Amino acid sequence: MAAALLAAGEAACPGGLPAVLRLGVDGAVPGDRVLVADALEASLGARARPVLRVSAEDFLRPRSVRLEHGADDPGSGWERWYDDAALLREVLDPLAPGGGGLWLPTLWDVGRDRATRAERRRAPAGAVLVLDGPFLLRWELSGAFDAVAHLVTSRAAITRRCAAQDVARTTGAWARYLDETEPEHRAEVLVRAEDPARPALVG
Repeated sequence: MAAALLAAGEAACPGGLPAVLRLGVDGAVPGDRVLVADALEASLGARARPVLRVSAEDFLRPRSVRLEHGADDPGSGWERWYDDAALLREVLDPLAPGGGGLWLPTLWDVGRDRATRAERRRAPAGAVLVLDGPFLLRWELSGAFDAVAHLVTSRAAITRRCAAQDVARTTGAWARYLDETEPEHRAEVLVRAEDPARPALVG
C-alpha cells in the first residue's frame, strides 16, 4: 500500500515534486486508520524519507461544540467533530507548494479540552506528510492532499471495532460521508480494511 500511495502522490505532481508530499489515510475507525498510517510511516522511514505524522484526532473541536447535540448524534459527527479549517490552516496549507513550511503537529488536547500549545515546526525538504483521519475526501478539503488512501470497511466491522458509545455517531456520520462525497470514486488508493492488520489493495 505504501508504494501505491507514494506513487499516486508523486504522479499527482507532474510539474515536479513539491517540498512536502501530502498523503492522507481516510477511515471510519480511529484504530484502523492509525494502524495503517503507522505502517505507512514505517515504510517511508525505511526509504529514508522524513515523515511528518499528524492525526485528525488532535484537531478536534472543543467539547462544548462537539457535544452540543449529544455524543451519539451523527450530524455532529459529520459537521462539528473535526476542525477541518484548523487542519487546513495549521497543516495542509503551510505544507502546500508556496505555503511556507511551518506546520503544527497538534492543536487540541481532548482529555483536558484545551489547546495543546504545541510549537510550529519547519518541514524539511523532501518530507512526506502522513495524516490520518475521517472524511478526508469531503469537499471542504478538496485539493488539500496529493493522494489519499480510503479504507473500505463494512458497517458491521465499524460497529465491532468502535467503542460502544461511539457507534451511533460514527456509523451515521460515515454513511452520510459515503453518500454525499463518494470517496471510493475519488481516492487515489482503495484499501479493504475488514481486518486492519491485513489491509488489502482494491484493484
